[in-house]
Amino acid sequence: MDLTSSLSNLQQSQTMGQVQIAVAAKIMNMQRLEGNAAVQLIDAASKGVSKAGDQLVAAATGLGGQIDTYG
Repeated sequence: MDLTSSLSNLQQSQTMGQVQIAVAAKIMNMQRLEGNAAVQLIDAASKGVSKAGDQLVAAATGLGGQIDTYG
């Protein structure tokens, strides 16, 4: 193997390494964004469950189902 082909192979290896790092960074960024979206969905679901639970309690007990506007 001569010096020219060795240098060419070295440059190609460095380029491939940079590409692999860039792809890995992109994948990690996408996973972080998906994780944030999942957390937001869980928060929204828990708020919805809490609100639905309040409505069920009001329906079961009759409390909070009507508002006295006559004072």
